[in-house]
Amino acid sequence: MVIEKQILLKAFLTIVLLLLVGTQIGVAQQDSSLEDVQEVQKYNRAIHIMVMLLAGFGFLMVFVRTYGLSTITATYLLVSAAIPLYCFIKSMPLFGGTGQIDIDTLILSEFAAASLLICAGAVLGRLKMWEYVALSIFFIPAYMLNEWLVFEKLVSGFLDTGGSIVIHAFGAFFGLGVLLTMTTKKEFETPIETDYTSDRFSMLGSMMLWIFWPSFCAALVEPSQVPMTAINVVLALAGATLATYFTTVSIRGKVAIGDFANAALAGGVAIGSTCAIASPQVSFIIGVLSGILSVIGFAIIQERFQKLIKGIDTCGVMYLHGLPGVLGGIAVVFITRGTLASQFSGIAT
Repeated sequence: MVIEKQILLKAFLTIVLLLLVGTQIGVAQQDSSLEDVQEVQKYNRAIHIMVMLLAGFGFLMVFVRTYGLSTITATYLLVSAAIPLYCFIKSMPLFGGTGQIDIDTLILSEFAAASLLICAGAVLGRLKMWEYVALSIFFIPAYMLNEWLVFEKLVSGFLDTGGSIVIHAFGAFFGLGVLLTMTTKKEFETPIETDYTSDRFSMLGSMMLWIFWPSFCAALVEPSQVPMTAINVVLALAGATLATYFTTVSIRGKVAIGDFANAALAGGVAIGSTCAIASPQVSFIIGVLSGILSVIGFAIIQERFQKLIKGIDTCGVMYLHGLPGVLGGIAVVFITRGTLASQFSGIAT
């Protein structure tokens, strides 16, 4: 009888032990599965960003009639040079890497490629194909240095989730520096010509960027923040689009397709810094303000500024990415508290 009780007790304890072990294995498998799902979601957003880089930026910049084919070719080259260069540098142990390239690194490299395309837009049509590759080699290390200084070395508390400052403003101001050295007298005196076909392709690129911009801003945010980030970005883009229409009609007396293709995207640029923390109402307001600012830039500031610097900003990157990017960085100060010094330090850096 005693032996039977001991056998039953051992059997009971064995079953309990197996259940506990099975539960732990199940939890581990669940955690692993959740991590895998999150990685796949990041992959999906990474592919969306790739569409933005190649098709969105590529078609947006074909508005110049004579630069169409060279623009598409240059876009391929710039993206193909930027992504591996960023990934290889980031993974080097010398720079704190582990030698491995993960999906986060790929997304960060796509951000760098986006900033490079913004920079190249300022001097579009003035570089030979090999010079675009050379621009990539100089730009990507400079971009990575700025990224490191802002987020890791010099500034604490700086908020720029979707890259209003680090991606958009940096690319635009770097491009401004390049165009100051690249614009010849002949190019300055030659008008930029468009036609119906080039304008249509430019609008196609703008729409593709508009559609996938939520994935750009939400690429690396916490999973719980992805839905609200997407909502905020869409509302900001909608606000900028509506503001673009009313502002361009008020200033020019008609709908200017160049304003529409570019300024409608300014909301995505400006909401980048606060895309994960702003309320939907504030996001819409930021979009409206950025759309107005961008149209004023294209319609009023651009011509006067180009005469002042004797340089041509071919794609108007200062008015789509530069000014709206700075606006987005400053908006953080009004949405959060105690970030004034950090935010302006990051913007200045």
